[in-house]
Amino acid sequence: MASEDEKIDQELSKEELSTVNYADRPAGGLRRKVYITIFEAETKWGRRFDLILLYAISLSILEVILESDTRISAEYRDVLYYSEWALTIFFTIEYFLRLWCSRRPLKYAKSFFGIVDLLSILPTYIGLFMPGTHYLMTVRVLRLLRIFRILKLVRFVKAAQVLISALAASRHKIYIFIGAVLSIVLIMGTVMYIVEGEENGFTSIARSMYWAIVTMTTVGYGDLVPATSVGKFLASIMMLTGYAIIAVPTGIVSSELSQAVKEEKADACCTRCKSDIYKRANYCHNCGLDISHHN
Repeated sequence: MASEDEKIDQELSKEELSTVNYADRPAGGLRRKVYITIFEAETKWGRRFDLILLYAISLSILEVILESDTRISAEYRDVLYYSEWALTIFFTIEYFLRLWCSRRPLKYAKSFFGIVDLLSILPTYIGLFMPGTHYLMTVRVLRLLRIFRILKLVRFVKAAQVLISALAASRHKIYIFIGAVLSIVLIMGTVMYIVEGEENGFTSIARSMYWAIVTMTTVGYGDLVPATSVGKFLASIMMLTGYAIIAVPTGIVSSELSQAVKEEKADACCTRCKSDIYKRANYCHNCGLDISHHN
């Protein structure tokens, strides 16, 4: 006789499977329980695991920052060393558990978070094979890759998922916008190269394009400035154009973000605790009740 989880899986269409990642969830047993705990943060144990992981990532990032200070690193060398190894072992176990419990481990390994997770643990192990003093600088640079653990924090922010959806939906408009901006930069850079010339520092079109970008973004480093009246007039136009252009991508993303937020709004409530149930949610965010059959 099929279990309740198997019945739910059978009822889901292919589209729904891709949405809730049931296709990567093992059919049953210990692997299924571990998968639900590690990958599905809406469950009771999933929330606890993510909370522990969140603290571990934050502690790891703090450890990297403190280690970069020579005085602190020298005074607390042993504490930082052993804490880093403890955190690295913890993240290593987490990484291999994710590979082990997933039905398609290669998919996770090649995913964004899979690569980030791997990059966050590799530097410490690489240090074991480069103990020589002449490799010290290389190891130090590689160990700084541990800062990539901060990217693991993204998976805990539900709002980030909405933002990513909005950016993905508006990517074509943004591509067109970037193309238009690059065209303006190329044209204005070429014009300034002709107007100002090498005697005023505009030694090439590429350098003039750099000036156009700095001026358009209203940064104004001051390392390259027009000297002629025509050049100053064109610079004024670039400054005003920059103010107008900055607002364009904001409007594009805001529009898509508003639409994404509407799609994420609750359309039902939990039968146990009466909390709002959001679309694509597998479990109640408040009490952990399995609500996947509502989707």
